[in-house]
Amino acid sequence: MLEQLAHFAAALRAAGLRVGLGDEVDAAAALALIDLLDRAEVHRALRIALKLPPEAWEVYDRLFREYWDGIRAPRHEALERALREERARPQWRWDGERVRLALPQDEDDDEPEGDTPGYSPEAVLRRKPFERCSAAEIAALERLLQRLAPQLAAQRTRRLVPTRGRGHVDLRRSFRHALRSEGDLVRLARRTRAIEEPSLVVLYDTSGSMEAYTRMLLAFAFALRRSIRKVEIFAFNTSLARVTRMISPAEVARTLERLAAGVPDWSGGTRIGACLEEFNARYRDAVVNRHTTVLVFSDGLDHGEGALLGRAMRELRARARRVVWLNPLAGDARYRPEADGMLAALPYVDHFGAAHNFDSLAGLLRHLA
Repeated sequence: MLEQLAHFAAALRAAGLRVGLGDEVDAAAALALIDLLDRAEVHRALRIALKLPPEAWEVYDRLFREYWDGIRAPRHEALERALREERARPQWRWDGERVRLALPQDEDDDEPEGDTPGYSPEAVLRRKPFERCSAAEIAALERLLQRLAPQLAAQRTRRLVPTRGRGHVDLRRSFRHALRSEGDLVRLARRTRAIEEPSLVVLYDTSGSMEAYTRMLLAFAFALRRSIRKVEIFAFNTSLARVTRMISPAEVARTLERLAAGVPDWSGGTRIGACLEEFNARYRDAVVNRHTTVLVFSDGLDHGEGALLGRAMRELRARARRVVWLNPLAGDARYRPEADGMLAALPYVDHFGAAHNFDSLAGLLRHLA
């Protein structure tokens, strides 16, 4: 982000706008105080922090689209010439020991420009289907999952709560505090967006058709359990088992062995409707409420009656805040949810998606926030 900001400021200077190093420092500080996912907020914050006059806004808007939106905006000849001159000037650079005045490199030595991505082993691994991963790659993905789950636990709501740190000024509370000091605003009261602790119920299909995905999906549940306090985990196939207290997030392999020995019919058949009906009868009222998101990981290949599954899903959806169903088979572009079980469940699902690789699990976060 800072490197991109430096390039953006250099382009503004090359276009004739007065942007100094102090302005860049202010812009970097502003980016730390705003929502970086709000494009309009970033646009306004940088324009204010860089202290640009109204007559410079047109140039600023054009360069902002180019450097921050990825849109190659058309340039005038004067701007092209100024940018070339900016690149041709000697630049002060840090070489690891001291700041030196570095001469510009020849055009042949320049790094390639454009949108062509370089090779990244992690990026390739994130997109690789779980069933094609080796044991070493599975271990690497489990480490990535440990970094993914805390992002969900740190989601902020729109509700503002008092804070002693940085945040929005709360004028009403500030004036009330001022009454204690005879009207002097000694300290400004502030508010910030509250962190909402999610409530999750995870239902895992551990039948034979899900065996290729069981380890990674359970590792994802373990990572959620480590980061979020309100998580309940259930495994189902031909019967239902509550496994929340049977798991050890630090020992995935050993926990899987314990579950395989302790959960009836592990890697066997599937009776999704009967298992969900049992969940509703025994556990739903205790672990599901209007704040709870229910995650179902299953391929939807049910050996039972579709009507039973539909009825159980309707009862579950009536009590939960949201029902999310992730199907590893949905990672194939040719997949269509035509199995009887999936057809019966889909009318009561708020979000239906894939669960075949790391990126599909990472995309789940925006639906859980």
